[in-house]
Amino acid sequence: MKRVAKFEKVSKENFVNAWLKINNDKNIVDNIYEEISLPKRATVGSAGYNIYAPDDFSLKAGESITIPTGIRVKITEGWVLKLYPRSGLGFKYRLQLNNTVGIIDSDYYYSDNEGHIFLKITNDSRDNKNLTVLRGDAFCQGIFIEYGITFDDDTTTQRNGGFGSTDRVKI
Repeated sequence: MKRVAKFEKVSKENFVNAWLKINNDKNIVDNIYEEISLPKRATVGSAGYNIYAPDDFSLKAGESITIPTGIRVKITEGWVLKLYPRSGLGFKYRLQLNNTVGIIDSDYYYSDNEGHIFLKITNDSRDNKNLTVLRGDAFCQGIFIEYGITFDDDTTTQRNGGFGSTDRVKI
C-alpha cells in the first residue's frame, strides 16, 4: 500500500469558530475539540477511513446537518480523498452527503480555513426513521484515490478557499 496522506486536527481556534456557528453552546466546545478522533481504518482490508462524529446528533427523516469535523488532511499531490456515508447508515437510513460525494483535493490543506473538512448530511429515510449518531460513532468514510490529468493541462493557479472556490479562480 502507498502511504499518501496524514490526518490532523485543525487548530482549536478554527474548530471553535466553526462549531459556534452551528451550536452556540460554549460550555461543551472545548471538550469536543479535545476528544476529536482522527480517521482510522477498521481493519487491514478496509479501504475507507472512518470519520467519527465530534458530538451527538439526531436527524428526523428529511432533516440535514452540517458537521465541522475538526479534521484536515495533508495529501500527496496526485491523490484525492473521496468522502461517503458509512454503508450501514446509507442502507438503513438513506444517509447521504448533500453533495453526493465529498472531494478533498490536496491543495485544500493550505486554504485559509486550514482545510477544515465539513460534512453536510441528510437523513433521506423514506420510512420515517430517525437517525441518532453518538459522539465517537463512525458516520462517514474517506477513501484515497489516485487521479490523472490531461497531457495539455497547463493549470498554474492556486486555491485559497473551500466550497466552490475553484470555480472562482482567476485564469
